[in-house]
Amino acid sequence: MSALAQAPADPAPAAAAASPSGTTKIAVIEFQAAVMRTNEGQRNFSELQKKYQPKQQAINQQNLEVENLKKQLQTAGDKLSDQERASQLKSIDEKEKDLQRLVEDTKNDYQSEMGDTFNQLAQKVGEVATTYAQQNGFGLLIDAGTQQSGVLWASPTSDITQAVITAYNAKSGVPAPASVPSAPTPQHTPAAHTGATGAHTTASH
Repeated sequence: MSALAQAPADPAPAAAAASPSGTTKIAVIEFQAAVMRTNEGQRNFSELQKKYQPKQQAINQQNLEVENLKKQLQTAGDKLSDQERASQLKSIDEKEKDLQRLVEDTKNDYQSEMGDTFNQLAQKVGEVATTYAQQNGFGLLIDAGTQQSGVLWASPTSDITQAVITAYNAKSGVPAPASVPSAPTPQHTPAAHTGATGAHTTASH
């Protein structure tokens, strides 16, 4: 993880990195989950979700308008002249394009802010994770939350995810949130037209 790679290394505990047998102690962490599950992470991502609720409501409203226009056109059937039908089809097409642009813009903005929010917090959590691993005699810390990690199994005693979350919460002083809403992704797939949290994947990490 970039955050772990950038975390400053403290050479002082290096002598404690090896066990009495001379082997290096290895710790694993699900880093994205750790960042998202910190009190600060839950708070920040919840605030981001609330920020985008009005845009999600606007998307839902525009989608409803498009669907109503389609129903009206279908109900009218042969009562419309060719010119009237063409005019309504053009109107529906324009509204669908506007809706699609709104969905894409909102999704891109949300993902960008989600990435920035995650990266800022990941840097700080990465420093705490590195310090925790050093202070507890681990010589190597692996992010087991990615497919590229190659970790198929790890002993529960090697998993420091919760310990890092606890250590970070203590350091940040941010209280646990009362509730934890799931992270949203602006949704709507105009049909042909009918019709989602960081992480590193959320932010292309």
